[in-house]
Amino acid sequence: MSRRVVRQSKFRHVFGQAAKADQAYEDIRVSKVTWDSSFCAVNPKFLAIIVEAGGGGAFIVLPLAKTGRVDKNYPLVTGHTAPVLDIDWCPHNDNVIASASDDTTIMVWQIPDYTPMRNITEPIITLEGHSKRVGILSWHPTARNVLLSAGGDNVIIIWNVGTGEVLLSLDDMHPDVIHSVCWNSNGSLLATTCKDKTLRVIDPRKGQVVAERFAAHEGMRPMRAVFTRQGHIFTTGFTRMSQRELGLWDPNNFEEPVALQEMDTSNGVLLPFYDPDSSIVYLCGKGDSSIRYFEITDEPPFVHYLNTFSSKEPQRGMGFMPKRGLDVSKCEIARFYKLHERKCEPIIMTVPRKSDLFQDDLYPDTPGPEPALEADEWLSGQDAEPVLISLRDGYVPPKHRELRVTKRNILDVRPPSGPRRSQSASDAPLSQQHTLETLLEEIKALRERVQAQEQRITALENMLCELVDGTD
Repeated sequence: MSRRVVRQSKFRHVFGQAAKADQAYEDIRVSKVTWDSSFCAVNPKFLAIIVEAGGGGAFIVLPLAKTGRVDKNYPLVTGHTAPVLDIDWCPHNDNVIASASDDTTIMVWQIPDYTPMRNITEPIITLEGHSKRVGILSWHPTARNVLLSAGGDNVIIIWNVGTGEVLLSLDDMHPDVIHSVCWNSNGSLLATTCKDKTLRVIDPRKGQVVAERFAAHEGMRPMRAVFTRQGHIFTTGFTRMSQRELGLWDPNNFEEPVALQEMDTSNGVLLPFYDPDSSIVYLCGKGDSSIRYFEITDEPPFVHYLNTFSSKEPQRGMGFMPKRGLDVSKCEIARFYKLHERKCEPIIMTVPRKSDLFQDDLYPDTPGPEPALEADEWLSGQDAEPVLISLRDGYVPPKHRELRVTKRNILDVRPPSGPRRSQSASDAPLSQQHTLETLLEEIKALRERVQAQEQRITALENMLCELVDGTD
């Protein structure tokens, strides 16, 4: 008798578990917009969720530790005049997030470490260049302040957020609606999928399509694509018979897929979340109640099914924590934030180990918060891999910091109101004065809040005393 050989992999027993009820975020009115983005973005400091909002678009930003019931008056980030369709945290500054909207604009926001008293309504910068809704955002993985947006006008724009200028506009590459855009690991190439059923690899600085494959998946439903660590492209889509399908492709030879597997007949678009450290891809379908995960390797069949995490309720969207936000002491290799209709629930993926020691094989050095390049260096043709950090001692997010840049940057200090002045050495004291004024305003607001709370406490104590006296 021939014995079946079991494939060796340290990820064969990845174990998924929903967090305890008190670790969820309750009473959040998740957006009902019919758009195939994840509606949720998370980093080691904050959880951001696109929410229902009257009179425009909004999203809520919660400190990760603020679990439990969310006050219905909790401040929102509001500024868009139409629904928000996508949000994305800057990988190089945990306090900066970009939002894209049906109102054709992109806004970049600086989120304070303290909880604001009222809605955040003033973005640091508004980027205007699309003529139709903007539904896709993606920060460059290694260059500071470089943000990509894709709109319903079939145009991809790459911005320097620090100056507000358009670095590149790719406006004749896609004849129809763009469904997904993904950078490769050093940000030199893009993989895009489009309603015309074509998978493209684009060199944005040359403005060229360097490889393309028509009908990577033959169905008409939207397709998604992500780059893998090996430089391959992993795709999700539909067959002609509307079955969900996954594929793995070599951009140097698009003729035949490296792997192609049919999945099921569900109609939700599969959102792939890829972890390059473990080369595991997690598939979360909108409307599904499960997360399936696969390991991508160099050996046939190349895409190996690992397991499925199932729960009772379907997901409205999903956030995916960067590796540096995970708890290495619990052998946590991924964490998702699953959106329900009225709450967000963390789902933790672990590789059970008996030892309490740091597991080097599970946690290779991973991209940290420092950029490897400036925006102009990347634009001039330079490439650099992400700056890696060790997770051996865990990762502590830095305190609120403004973006450091080599030239004057909108994200550093808001320009003073009044007539525009030329930049000079006198700018430095003014920027310090501006920061000081902001701090004094915050102190004043906190002092007023404390006084109001003291008065309320005094009034409640008096009421209690009267009640006690009355019962006597």
